[in-house]
Amino acid sequence: MIYRSAQILARTLWPLIGRVHVEGLHHIPRKGPFILIANHQSYLDPVIVQAVVPRPIHTMAKSTQFNSATAGAVMKTLKSYPVRRFEIDPQAVRLSLRILSEGHGVGIYIEGERTWDGRLQTLRRGTLRLILKAGAPVVPCGISGAYHIWPRWHHRIKRGNLTLRFGEPMRFPALHTRRERDAALPETQRLITSALTSLSGAEPAPW
Repeated sequence: MIYRSAQILARTLWPLIGRVHVEGLHHIPRKGPFILIANHQSYLDPVIVQAVVPRPIHTMAKSTQFNSATAGAVMKTLKSYPVRRFEIDPQAVRLSLRILSEGHGVGIYIEGERTWDGRLQTLRRGTLRLILKAGAPVVPCGISGAYHIWPRWHHRIKRGNLTLRFGEPMRFPALHTRRERDAALPETQRLITSALTSLSGAEPAPW
């Protein structure tokens, strides 16, 4: 109930900032597990993505956002769970796999942090390994406009329009060994990078 109320609140307040254009929402599976992968332009991304996607999404968020008891409680109520950035986090992986096994959606901002210059940063290998271990459908989501509304290190939000484009679900096999997953990493990264750049219009940063 709180999650749905937060969705309604975000939709109600967004016109104060600008318009949201959404394409391809029908690509979100109506039931069963899926992984929603998006580029990360701004703090606004998870707010607006979770506001428009009809199914609840359990979203990875950096662990420091849970340091405060109050903030942590709010994040958990909105179905976010912590992940340690820039390092291996087995607990976050296990929780992601459990959520998927229960038939829910998992949301991941695969760059691991907000973009520095509007370009798509190198995808996190840990997330790619999780995708290859889970074998769940992957729905790519391209976000554009959010970087100009609230770029990194800016403290004020500007008015502007934002576009979300959801692509067709991508299918990757469930690979059961680390060797198999590592062998599949380059092609998986290429395919997801291509999908996100096409949907968001953002150029990939040099690797």
